[in-house]
Amino acid sequence: MSFSELTPESIETGISTRLEEAESVLTELISVEGERSFSNTMRPLDKINDILGFANYEFCFMGYVHPDKEVRTAAKLAEEKRQKWASEMVFRDDLYAAVKNYSSTDEAAGLSAEEARYLEKTLRDLRNAGHELDSETKDFVKEKTLRLNELEVQFQQNIDEWEDGLLVTRDDLEGMPDAWIDSLSIDEETGKYKVSLDYPEMIPFLENSPRRDLREELRFKNSTAAVEANTPLLEEAVAIRQEIAEAFGMQSWSDYRLQDRMAGGPKRVKEFYAGVRPGLTERATEEIAAMTKLLEADTGDTQLQGWDFAYYDTQQRKTDYGVDNFEVAKYLPLDGVLDGMFDLTSEMFGITYRELDDFDAWHEDVRFFAIDDAETGEEISRFYLDLFPREGKFGHAAEFPLIPSRRLEDGTYQNPVCAMVCNFTKPTADAPSLLQHSEVETFFHEFGHVLHQNLGRTELAAFSGTNTERDFVEAPSQIMENWTWDANVLRRFARHYETGEPIPGELVDQMIAARDLNKGRFYLGQMTYGWWDQEMHSGPDRDLQAIHDKGFEIGLLPLHEGTFTLASFGHLMGGYDSAYYGYMWSEVFGADMYSKFEEMGNTNPEVGMLYRKEILERGGSLDADDMLVNFLGREPSNEAFLAKLGISGTE
Repeated sequence: MSFSELTPESIETGISTRLEEAESVLTELISVEGERSFSNTMRPLDKINDILGFANYEFCFMGYVHPDKEVRTAAKLAEEKRQKWASEMVFRDDLYAAVKNYSSTDEAAGLSAEEARYLEKTLRDLRNAGHELDSETKDFVKEKTLRLNELEVQFQQNIDEWEDGLLVTRDDLEGMPDAWIDSLSIDEETGKYKVSLDYPEMIPFLENSPRRDLREELRFKNSTAAVEANTPLLEEAVAIRQEIAEAFGMQSWSDYRLQDRMAGGPKRVKEFYAGVRPGLTERATEEIAAMTKLLEADTGDTQLQGWDFAYYDTQQRKTDYGVDNFEVAKYLPLDGVLDGMFDLTSEMFGITYRELDDFDAWHEDVRFFAIDDAETGEEISRFYLDLFPREGKFGHAAEFPLIPSRRLEDGTYQNPVCAMVCNFTKPTADAPSLLQHSEVETFFHEFGHVLHQNLGRTELAAFSGTNTERDFVEAPSQIMENWTWDANVLRRFARHYETGEPIPGELVDQMIAARDLNKGRFYLGQMTYGWWDQEMHSGPDRDLQAIHDKGFEIGLLPLHEGTFTLASFGHLMGGYDSAYYGYMWSEVFGADMYSKFEEMGNTNPEVGMLYRKEILERGGSLDADDMLVNFLGREPSNEAFLAKLGISGTE
């Protein structure tokens, strides 16, 4: 059935069929008589990963992107069923007995590195399901885990379905370009323009509108999205996570959650933050002081607020560096950026791209591409691009794995498929989609995930592409952002959408000079999110509102009274719980890996192919620390990250 023909009923039937298929494989695995082997125990488990991946592709993923609300709701229910089935599977005593039995065989002692890693990972997941606890405690953990799955699905759905924004007159849109204004929707009841919370509308308004009152109102709406519905869900989830951690004798959810991450535990995360916070704070204090002078000159007020930062950052870029984001966007039409990114990655990573015309899609905006290996001409993966906002769609930017890569039972290889879902500036009747440079950064960032997912060549679905440590998974996307600031790369594809003239060299130089403007305060903002995440998962009886309010001390800007940003913070329920620090953590490794390109040429295919082989193709089949050493030829360091910011810190 095609995506356009999906109904709530077909989704319900389809997810049930897929889960029955998975149940059948599991039953056969558990029922094995005689000696256990990798092929009759571990391979079937990995096939279940594959089946669940297809269930996500065909049904659950539609909860994020399908234009029909009833279909989205049904897909979210399907996702809840899929997660519940997967969670219940790891609690099965007969599965634990089967894997445990296999782990003691002679064959298990001589597995390949990837197979041994999968056995180790599976045993760890089963232990984390409580199989080494008493039966009563294990049942408690199971009950709480299943409830946690329900909360996580509902929390994200509430955010995705939230619709709000400013209703304003054209006079209220002073300072905004006509083309941007014309792209806004008109409210049928009032006839006013609507500035929604979608990024292509909200962010340019916050950056460019001189109306401080309206910036404050829009920021407030964004910081209170779904707050009433999501606050009790978040509070319950945090309490459940703590209960699960204590069931395993651990002090906190962070201790429990970070066991298998690069950091190893919350102590190293705190040390990481402590190493960079003083330098960032010193720099951010100077940045805020400079902005405050501009604010005082405009308003007489000497207290910079959260809704002022983006505006005065933009003013500084215009006046001090000659960079107008809307003027820059005229040189960055989406199709030109896409072609430039394809050309760059083709050159570096030995691949080519083909756009496919005959394919099934859930919306007319969606495009579909194949990636071929340049040397052999063999197709190695496919991906969707769904790039523009619409009602009910996932509101941020992300890459969604759909079909995992793996070696099939007949010996052939299953190529991966994924989707890149973003919310970029929409085209208008008079102009194509013109991207702000920050959107180009986001484009390259998310495409880093696409490459990680689609160039992975692991034997097992469990390690396909981005299935690596959560605090490393952002590194292959963070590294991609660096090329958007390379003058030679920008000049390749940045051309005026009307005249075709290349972007002026002087403008590129000014953009690059302004690259790290106000980055001290930016990274303190990122640290605030990471601190919130760690603090709320650091022990029992967390007062979430108090944690939220105190976190503003890190970012050096005042609390926005009446807000509770945590209830709109999807990452807390989207797999990044206790792991949001991974964005900054991964950026350190991304900068370190990019330094190797800088040493040998920013677009050097030799380095690019080494990166493809040692990082992208490995997926999660090797420890991230080992992958970094293999690529860098040395132990990783934070020196490149700190040098970029012009600050000092500790390893």
